[in-house]
Amino acid sequence: MMEVENTVTANKPMEKFFPVFAILTYAALALAGCVQGPIVDEFASRNGAYPRIIAALPEPHTNNAVAVVASDDGASFWTFNGLGAGKSYQDVCKAVFVCKIPGGECRAAGDVPVEAGRLASIAVFLHDRIFLFGGYTVAEDGTEISTPEVFAFNPETEEYKRHADMPTPVDDAVAFSYANRYIYLVSGWHDDGNVSLVQVFDSWEDKWFAASDYPGAPVFGHAGGAVGAKFIIADGVAVVGEKDGRRQFGAVDGAWLGEIDADDPAVITWRELPPHPGLPLYRMAAAGDPENNRIVYYGGGDNPYNYNGVGYDGVPARASDILFAFELETDQWVELGRTGRASMDHRGLMVWDGAYWTLGGMNNEAAVIGDFVRIDLVE
Repeated sequence: MMEVENTVTANKPMEKFFPVFAILTYAALALAGCVQGPIVDEFASRNGAYPRIIAALPEPHTNNAVAVVASDDGASFWTFNGLGAGKSYQDVCKAVFVCKIPGGECRAAGDVPVEAGRLASIAVFLHDRIFLFGGYTVAEDGTEISTPEVFAFNPETEEYKRHADMPTPVDDAVAFSYANRYIYLVSGWHDDGNVSLVQVFDSWEDKWFAASDYPGAPVFGHAGGAVGAKFIIADGVAVVGEKDGRRQFGAVDGAWLGEIDADDPAVITWRELPPHPGLPLYRMAAAGDPENNRIVYYGGGDNPYNYNGVGYDGVPARASDILFAFELETDQWVELGRTGRASMDHRGLMVWDGAYWTLGGMNNEAAVIGDFVRIDLVE
């Protein structure tokens, strides 16, 4: 979320992500002429993953909030806010699109009712509404401001209702629902730094309360999902030190499992997990898969960046094509398959009809795409 060091006018600290390991790794790759290759992760392969492009959005979008709404005759897949193909502050948008199954048609559905576009917002479907949380705005001078708005979107009428603002506005956070009532927002970026807060929205009472803090390093661009009372948070970007009076940021290689107390939704028991195999990944698509009792992750970039796909160290991020999961029953990471389709810059993965779905994102050349993709597992 921080702009690069040579941008000088902004309220948000302009600090450069500059990890030594990335410099050495990418220098070697550049000399070898192979920086364009997708990431190769260190999993023991189990199954395969078969992606299909079902349709395309009317306009490419990335860093967009997504949610799926199932119905008796199919499903609608929604995307809110995000970044257009130009990848500049002028391309930050508040556009809404929907893709329908069956049929596969994608169409525009107006705008989110805010003054300026948003990046890194998050959407969660609960009851019969899509709840849309925050994001951040980008000004011409590079200023980035975390926004507090919470909307409930009615997918039938395409109307919005404003709800209680986030106590601490965050973007690039992880969100999930619990007990058909609560929505949890874990860590994320707030204006000028990461926070360890776990903020909980009570959709019945339209109010917020604090839950047990995230015990890992506060992060942004992390990914996760929930099944029942259990959820997992993986990777992200954190403050890793200071150099010449400026904070240094680096990728976090780690994961935490949280379990919500059955008697008190403000109490979370945390347990550190081993990192998933391979490199830490930034802005993966992730979600809980209740039917298979696992938290699923797809794609992501190997080099954190602000929003244009080029790392804070000036090196373009490479995307991953791997679909992997943490199996809650066996308590281990497993590869589900490789799609052969590397992508990154996601704000969520959607689970429906036994498959995993994405809308938009960036490809391995950091180009913004509008693909509506279904990923099936092949046993």
